[in-house]
Amino acid sequence: MLLVVGTIRLPVENLLRAREAMRAMIEASRAEPGCLDYGYAEDVLDPGLVHVKELWTDQMVLDQHFVSSHIAIWRSHWPALGIGDRKLIIYDVGAPRAT
Repeated sequence: MLLVVGTIRLPVENLLRAREAMRAMIEASRAEPGCLDYGYAEDVLDPGLVHVKELWTDQMVLDQHFVSSHIAIWRSHWPALGIGDRKLIIYDVGAPRAT
């Protein structure tokens, strides 16, 4: 499995406008084969910072995600929303276990 975690940043005043584009991206990504989890979360202490978490079954499905039409649409919104300072890291992870 592959875990993608990181952050994106956008101006606080654009958060409300960004939600619809984020919702579309999340819903389309969650519907993709091989997507086990996909989400964005606003940071409670740092306005404008959005945490990203994705879980994919393997590299092949993640590669397909990167060339999907919905990711192209999502990225086309970035300039108008002021999305920048994107920091994402991909980790190879084992099977989940309860704590």
